[in-house]
Amino acid sequence: MLNVADIRKDFPIMGQKVHGHPLVYLDNAATTQKPRQVIDAIVRYYETSNANVHRGVHTLAERATEQYEEAREKVTRFINAPSRRNVIFTRNSSESLNVVAYSWARKFLKPGDEIVVTPMEHHSNLVPWQQVALHTGAKLRFIEMLPNGLLRTDNLGEIITEKTRLVAVTQASNVLGTINPVTGIVRLAHQVGAKVVVDGAQSVPHIPVDVQALDLDWLAFSGHKMLGPTGIGVLYGREDLLDSMDPFLFGGEMISRVYLECAEWSELPHKFEAGTPNIAGAIGLGAAIDYLNQLGMKNVSDHEQRLVRYAIERLEAIDGFRLYGPKEPRGGLVAFNLGDVHPHDVATVLDTYGVAIRAGHHCAQPLANWLDVTATNRASFYIYNDEADVDTLASALVKTKEFFSHVA
Repeated sequence: MLNVADIRKDFPIMGQKVHGHPLVYLDNAATTQKPRQVIDAIVRYYETSNANVHRGVHTLAERATEQYEEAREKVTRFINAPSRRNVIFTRNSSESLNVVAYSWARKFLKPGDEIVVTPMEHHSNLVPWQQVALHTGAKLRFIEMLPNGLLRTDNLGEIITEKTRLVAVTQASNVLGTINPVTGIVRLAHQVGAKVVVDGAQSVPHIPVDVQALDLDWLAFSGHKMLGPTGIGVLYGREDLLDSMDPFLFGGEMISRVYLECAEWSELPHKFEAGTPNIAGAIGLGAAIDYLNQLGMKNVSDHEQRLVRYAIERLEAIDGFRLYGPKEPRGGLVAFNLGDVHPHDVATVLDTYGVAIRAGHHCAQPLANWLDVTATNRASFYIYNDEADVDTLASALVKTKEFFSHVA
């Protein structure tokens, strides 16, 4: 089990008060807080090793390059990629997914091909495929959803067919908390010769993810959702697929030779990393991975599962509380509404009690339409949250409901 009290000591931001109340940070699905170990790693790089990477031969450049590539090795081991050549640094999950859309899908898809997506996708794993369909003539198809927020799987063979070239699916929904059956989807897709790109933004930070065991073609995730800094993300790809793809960006570092009228690309992974990369961000992500490895991802997952079960039990006792999504299997978040109080009003009042949650459509408007709501509240948990945070949330929600009942 995680020792939350000790963990919280590593997070400087947690010591503050908001509107006179201790901060209860429950917006982790949007971004996580950073432990001192990550902050120190970034500061240490800038104070001792700041230089551009790869081509310099002076001491600082070599030191920076070593640290940057060491971070890539940490990512490689964390997701059990076969090689560092499979790991591309990007800005975030959105950019990673767009690399696949621009560099593979636009190149290889044609009219009559089908792209299978789910209605619960974050816009970053939907809009790129809409654009691919628009530019290639491919067609979008959607896996159905059940009323409880799970994907319908009994008719997948009718959705994923010989026409399917690509399946794009989130491993864990950022709204419903649904953990999707990626293994079965990948197996079926590969049987018909389709490729699978998985949005791991809400899974990689929370559960053990092994790209080889899952047999993934591509996986996208973001550093800032797993204790790392903003501005650094990862695209994992199978090496044969990455080799077949054209670069997404062009410029320095991603070339091996340039002539006046043409150019040749660098080897993987640098082929997809044009220009000066986010060196400090990669080093910070490496430190975040060290921190999570020390805790153990199984322990992280178990902690969140206990906490979300406790949260559902505690919150469903509140009059007017409506939970969205399945109770099992479920990631460490709860999306809900409180009677007829608008989610933005709920979040605003909660903030006066020091409780930080998210309100809106969570970049998943088609899913909000499917739920028949304009917005929901979302409380999302991580390693520094505990039952006391849930109790504070519950108490603040009761007070919020009382406040709006008097206003009405």
